[in-house]
Amino acid sequence: MTIPDSPGRCFALVTETYPPQINGVANTLGQLCSGLLARQHRVQLVRPALADEHPGSDRQGDLLERRVRGMPIPGYASLQWGLPAGHQLRRLWQRERPDAVYLATEGPLGWSALRVARRLQIPVISGFHTNFQQYSDHFHLGLLHGPAMRYLRWFHNQTLSTLVASSTQQRELSRLGVNNLCLLGRGVDCRRFHPAHRSSELRSTWGAADNDLVMLHVGRLSPEKNLALLAEAWDQVSTQDTSGRKLHLVIVGDGPARAELQRRLPHAVFTGALTGEPLAAAYASADIFVFPSLTETFGNVVTEAMASGLAVCAFDTAAAHQHIQDRYSGSLAPVAHDRVFIENLQWLTADREGRRSIRLHARHRACQLDWSSIVQRFERYLLQAAGRQPALAQAVPSK
Repeated sequence: MTIPDSPGRCFALVTETYPPQINGVANTLGQLCSGLLARQHRVQLVRPALADEHPGSDRQGDLLERRVRGMPIPGYASLQWGLPAGHQLRRLWQRERPDAVYLATEGPLGWSALRVARRLQIPVISGFHTNFQQYSDHFHLGLLHGPAMRYLRWFHNQTLSTLVASSTQQRELSRLGVNNLCLLGRGVDCRRFHPAHRSSELRSTWGAADNDLVMLHVGRLSPEKNLALLAEAWDQVSTQDTSGRKLHLVIVGDGPARAELQRRLPHAVFTGALTGEPLAAAYASADIFVFPSLTETFGNVVTEAMASGLAVCAFDTAAAHQHIQDRYSGSLAPVAHDRVFIENLQWLTADREGRRSIRLHARHRACQLDWSSIVQRFERYLLQAAGRQPALAQAVPSK
C-alpha cells in the first residue's frame, strides 16, 4: 500500500462485530482497520466484549481496542448487541480526541457514539451494513418496519455521509430518504482465494471424484438467507442428466437454520463454519457457487467465490449485480424470480464449455477488486470528513 505523505490521523471505528467473528461485516471491518494501521493512522476500535471477554481496553501499537458491555442477539449466540457506552466514549474521546468517527452500527452502541461525537463536535460518517428492511420480513417484524426505517433514516442523516457497499443498496437507501450516500465497495483477497488451492484430497472427503461436479454454498445458515430455494434448486438439479458426472452439494457455515437444512438435505455435506486456508480450499475445490440470498448489503462470499474461479449462480443484486455479467462471468436471475434462478443453475451444470468460460472470466473480474483501493477510498472519506481533503469523486471498476 502507498503510505500517505501527511502525518497519521486518529480514527475511531465503532462496530458490533469484528474478527474472529465470522461474517461479512466482521471481515470488512477487519480489512478497513488493518488497512488504516498499515497507512500509519492510529485507530480506536470500539466493539462489544464477546462472551469469553471482559469489558476494558487494550493497546497494541497504534491500535486501541475498547470493549464495552453487550448482550447476545437471540438466535445468534456468537454475536453481541452493543449496549450504550456514552460515559466511556466521552472519557476516551476527551482524552484522545479522534479526527473522525466511523459508525458501522445503528444500535444502542452506535446511537450513544453518535450522540457523544456530536456533543464533542467530532466529525462522524456511517456505514450501512445490514438490510433491516428485508430482514424484518423474515423475522415477522412487520409492525416495527415503519418505525425502524424512520430511525435508520434519522440516524444516517445525522452523519456527514453514509458509505454503502453496492450501487443496488445506494439506490434503495436513496428511495428511503437517506442523504449523502457514498459508494465504498468491497475488496477480495485474490491471493488467499485462488484456484490453485483446489484439492483432490478434500474433494474425496466429500465423496466427489475429479470428474464430478461440486455445488458449494457458503454463508450463515439462518432464515433470512433464502435457504429454502437452495434446497429446492438442489432437488431440481440433482435429478437431471449430467452425462454420467455425479453432482454433490457442500454447505459451509453454521447458524440457527442448520438442523432444519440438514433434515431437508440429508445427502449434502455440511462442514460447519470455515476460515483461512480451509475456507479457501473449500471454495477452490468446488465448481459452482450457489447463492440464493436476497438480503445482502454486498455479499463478500460472491467475490470470494469468483476469485476462487467458481461459476456463480445468484440473483441480480448487491455484489452479483455490481460485478457479474450474466452468462459471461456468472449467471444472474432477476430478483425473486426463483424459476429463472433454478434454470440458470441447470444450465451451469449442463454446459461444460459455458461453465469453463465463466470460471475464467469470474477470476479475471475478481482480481480487479483489491482491498488496498477500498482502504484508500475509506481513508479519503474519513479525511474528507475531518476537513482535510476535498470532495472525493465516486468510482468503482465497471463489470
